[in-house]
Amino acid sequence: MEHHTGYDDFAQVYNQFWAGYSIRVVPILEQLALNDCPPGAHILDLCCGTGQLASELTERGYKVAGVDGSKQMLNHARINAPQATFHCADVRYFELPTKFDIAFSTYDSLNHLLTHDDLEKAFRNVYRQLETGGVFVFDMNLESGFQRRWVGSFNIRTDDTVVAAESKYDENDKLATLDITIFAQYKEDEALWRRNDVILTQRAFTVDEVIETLATSGFAEIEVFDARRDFELREDGRAFFTAKKL
Repeated sequence: MEHHTGYDDFAQVYNQFWAGYSIRVVPILEQLALNDCPPGAHILDLCCGTGQLASELTERGYKVAGVDGSKQMLNHARINAPQATFHCADVRYFELPTKFDIAFSTYDSLNHLLTHDDLEKAFRNVYRQLETGGVFVFDMNLESGFQRRWVGSFNIRTDDTVVAAESKYDENDKLATLDITIFAQYKEDEALWRRNDVILTQRAFTVDEVIETLATSGFAEIEVFDARRDFELREDGRAFFTAKKL
């Protein structure tokens, strides 16, 4: 997405506590695209975050380029996946010189696009960056997922970090918010702590809306999979989509 300081403030916490999701879905990505992909293929990691998926893919010999809107996320990504290349850019407007065999976007990153117009711009941009025959694979939270999983509060505590988070979903405007307060200890002075407040917002799109937007953007052979039923991923209300550029 566009550069957003909230994601910069969230980067260290994401890298430390949340980024493992990308590794958990690698078997799903294998089933949906990688098993049919030639060795050394070019892969676009869209909304790449702190680079854990890019690291896994480069270790398997793929050529990976990551795109993310947060400079601090990418600072972590360059450490985590030194063999990949990374670009700080808006997913709706980025332009890279390489064409890709596969584009991935994981961990409901595209839910952060809050309008149909923005989602279509991102899809059209991905379509433009793919080779003919290229495959686009991504997952998104559906409304049922927000209703079940984006309700209530939780906290994380370590010796040098405290994270308090509260999530909620508004069924009228289809928006989910995650309100995060982060207390992090200064490395220079253990008696001092810094506070950051971050609000992350996601939009619930229906399966039909996503399919229609993919088709409008030029994609074909669109398929939808349920994360729990089809892949035994323990997350209700998450769907995986695949689409092809013909």
